[in-house]
Amino acid sequence: MQPLSLTQQWDKTFPKSGQVEHSKVSFYNRYGIPLAADVYRPRGMTGRLPAIAVCGPFGAVKEQAAGLYAQTMAERGFLTLAFDPSFTGESGGQPRYMASPDLNTEDFQAAVDFLSVQEDVDEERIGLIGICGWGGLALNAAALDTRVKATVAATMYDMARVNAKGYFDTEDSEQARYEKRRALNAQRTQDYRRGSYTLGGGVVDPLPEDAPSFVRDYYDYYKTPRGYHPRSLNSNGGWNVVGCMSFLNQPILQYSHEIRSAVLVVHGEQAHSCYFSRDAFAAMMQGNPCPDNKELLILPDVVHTDLYDGGGKGAIPFDKLAGFFTAHLR
Repeated sequence: MQPLSLTQQWDKTFPKSGQVEHSKVSFYNRYGIPLAADVYRPRGMTGRLPAIAVCGPFGAVKEQAAGLYAQTMAERGFLTLAFDPSFTGESGGQPRYMASPDLNTEDFQAAVDFLSVQEDVDEERIGLIGICGWGGLALNAAALDTRVKATVAATMYDMARVNAKGYFDTEDSEQARYEKRRALNAQRTQDYRRGSYTLGGGVVDPLPEDAPSFVRDYYDYYKTPRGYHPRSLNSNGGWNVVGCMSFLNQPILQYSHEIRSAVLVVHGEQAHSCYFSRDAFAAMMQGNPCPDNKELLILPDVVHTDLYDGGGKGAIPFDKLAGFFTAHLR
């Protein structure tokens, strides 16, 4: 377990708040991988506070959307922790740029471990915020971790579904999955022979003239000063080609209908990804023993990346999030 060397200067994609105390920390998950994080604490507040662990989007770093969510929620009275997942950003883990439904769910649980033992955190009042692909992973963590009392999934992707079935389920067939597995395993052989992993590429650059609208939205966030960060996978070379392979066989939301704690699912009506949230919420409600603390919030005129940073129109309903956590972290 080697210590991390963390950047100390402010290098976020959003301005620093004067209402919040900021510090850098690190902690380990149960596989011994060191995770890097930013702690945001409401300035002037004392005692044991409710706490929220924040991560996402998938392929982003804590200096982007997760940090913005964390800092803004800290302005509203919560101690927050925005962290980089294993193998990415300032966190440890080799090889780099790998993802795993198991390890990434564990990363959320490790964040809960860390928060649970802090002197200024009330361990009975801990929640999660997962953004984009980390929205689905947050729901998976909520289904597994009974210490989590409330979870927000914002503009969520189900990474297992999109890997196994493609966008809009257009690759949902045994043959399509077989071809995908065959290509990925051939890539594994090639990578092993060469002794290094091939990157799959981040957000496309330059942007093709015929790019779908959601690809343009990603470009406008990750490839412009609005959201670009030098450590972000999506801003740069992306995941390894084989980095998300294990999601193909791992339906991460298998037991979401057994989540007893509170859940708020937030999505934009105009987002290409909105079907993930609609379907995941419906599945979570099917036979759920605690349906009254679950809510689906669909925001009109909001696209996927608007819920990364507000999209210049204040799209993130922070007051709603604060009210939700206040009600359920008590």
